[in-house]
Amino acid sequence: MKAFPSGRTWLFPTVFALTLTSAAALAQKPPTPAAPPPAPPPAAPAKDTQTKYEPPSGPGEGQAFLQKFEGQWTVERNFYPPSGGPVSRATGECTQKMVQDGRFLQSDFTFVQDGKPSTGTGISGFDPQTGLFTTFWYDSRSTRFSIRQSRDPFDGKQIVLYSASLAASHGQEHQSRTTSHLEDNGRKLVHQQFNQDAGGKEHLLMELILTRKPARK
Repeated sequence: MKAFPSGRTWLFPTVFALTLTSAAALAQKPPTPAAPPPAPPPAAPAKDTQTKYEPPSGPGEGQAFLQKFEGQWTVERNFYPPSGGPVSRATGECTQKMVQDGRFLQSDFTFVQDGKPSTGTGISGFDPQTGLFTTFWYDSRSTRFSIRQSRDPFDGKQIVLYSASLAASHGQEHQSRTTSHLEDNGRKLVHQQFNQDAGGKEHLLMELILTRKPARK
């Protein structure tokens, strides 16, 4: 009868072979991972649809002139009644600054007359393409806007405006004209409003004399 080898005799070669196989597997380097795919290109910026239909415009020489009005001012307001009589006077203060990235001048006024305060705000703009100024004024005395626009290109020295309206009538039966200019090397700003009488003759109706406050130390 044929004898079988003992368990220890045949088990040892088997374990030894498995050990060699495992060691060889551990010694073998893992495969190099594949390089990641390239990142997609950045998305193109979205097109500004509004710019296509409403092209933006930058400041021009009119804005450079308005910029000279910036600062703190004391104000003297004189009103000359068309029918004559004593001049009505009021005092106040004004703060002016360029807004909307230097495109418009905002003028905030505070007046005191006979102990009663009132306020008003003006917005002044300039269109470099037409060379014309446009202003809007509103105050605590009225619910209407006062709209004015120049007719001739800016001469670089003064702003000349004429009353305008979005409706057929703006509560003014006759033409009104205003002028604005600097004096005393920019230390004084003078606004004057002229109205026409029934015969078409102009007379000074109101003037605002602004004096620049000294710079704070």
